[in-house]
Amino acid sequence: MMAETQGSWKAGAADVDITPDYPVRLSGYGSRTAESTTVAQRLHAKALVLQWQNDKPAVIVSVDNCGVPETVRAEVLKRLATAGRTIADERFSLHSTHTHCAPMLKGVLPYLFGEDLPQDQLKHIERYTEDLTSHVVSIIRKALDKMENATVEWSVGKVYFAFNRRLNTDTGFQNAQNFNGPTDRALPVLCVRSADGKKLIATHASYACHCTTLGSNEIHGDWAGLAHEEFELRFPDSVCLIAIGCGADQNPYPRTELRFAINHGVSVAKEMVRLINSPMLPLSGPLSCAHREVMLPFDKLPTQEEWQTKATDPNKWTAYHARQHLAMLERGEKIPPALPYKIQVWNYGSDLLTINLPGEVVVDYSLRFKNEYDPARTWVNSYTNDVPCYIPSQRVWEEGGYEAGGAMIYYGRPTRFAPGIENIIAATVKQLVPQDFITRRMQNPAAPLSGETMQK
Repeated sequence: MMAETQGSWKAGAADVDITPDYPVRLSGYGSRTAESTTVAQRLHAKALVLQWQNDKPAVIVSVDNCGVPETVRAEVLKRLATAGRTIADERFSLHSTHTHCAPMLKGVLPYLFGEDLPQDQLKHIERYTEDLTSHVVSIIRKALDKMENATVEWSVGKVYFAFNRRLNTDTGFQNAQNFNGPTDRALPVLCVRSADGKKLIATHASYACHCTTLGSNEIHGDWAGLAHEEFELRFPDSVCLIAIGCGADQNPYPRTELRFAINHGVSVAKEMVRLINSPMLPLSGPLSCAHREVMLPFDKLPTQEEWQTKATDPNKWTAYHARQHLAMLERGEKIPPALPYKIQVWNYGSDLLTINLPGEVVVDYSLRFKNEYDPARTWVNSYTNDVPCYIPSQRVWEEGGYEAGGAMIYYGRPTRFAPGIENIIAATVKQLVPQDFITRRMQNPAAPLSGETMQK
């Protein structure tokens, strides 16, 4: 197997600093009232290109940002094609680290502040959105130019700072540590080395946890940014890509202080180092990539009268959200009854299945898909290719609370989802997973990799 993979993969990686040198509003927290002018940590975008034999290349990008929208992703693909470097849509995965201390991007959390922003601030957001788009195009081109023969391996470890944040109280579910709630503390790691094994080209890891240790109005990558910074201090010639798993209902613990963010980031980097210095599982191809768009229906939409009532609500976010939808109706626009949702599935032969989901996806999805498709060979990411809103499971939808529907106003969605979206997503994933992958598990039931973490 190793001899075959050594001569079959090609890979290239690149990194670019995406820190703005001008004031800009930060995303993630609606309580902020001013642009940020302080850089506490530099932000980065990273690209990894993988190619099996003569197949088309596949591209993985990670960005230190709260959420990169599908519009930016589409523009990146368009510009690459114009430059003669076409990447197939299904072979491009764009991951946001979800740090809440990065610049706001046009099209993500548009109602976050519950008010219209001044024109000068909007221009800075538009400027940064364009700057980021150009940066991502540039690093993909650089990574393509650096392609060389490579080996690809993977393994799974554990990191322990994520805890479920949905605590059931007498007044409903609160954003607080629920030490008995479901979690997924697995840390899957992809390792790409030169064919002779002497050079570490890139690593790619993800962890199911919100990137919300910090809350100041200073630019910072939070634990994810500190993780790739710490790892690259140890391996300065490599590129480290950090992504987020199904961590929408998971918070880092403890929080609020820089020292905690440092500890969390270092714990991720240390576990990555441990894994790549231990035997890993070689991956063979082909790297097959597929995607499919489905519609996730919203619950019953408010009537115009109900919007008018909401527009007078004392909560400024509720009122602003209602006024925006009333304005849509007055312009003769139709309020969308459903959300377009593109699901992406990659498989490295029958060795590894990667499921990439847009949005802020709760942990139930990761646990479900690992159970259904083999915990030893399944890796689930969220915050991938778009961040349109929270994606609750049926359990979370029934329980209610912020992740179930409360956060929809900040994303500008008209209301919560209708019941049943978990089954729509699961059925689509099932259609995309190759039968060969499922057959292998039935023929050879696999034991979980050491370090895999499932529930509680």
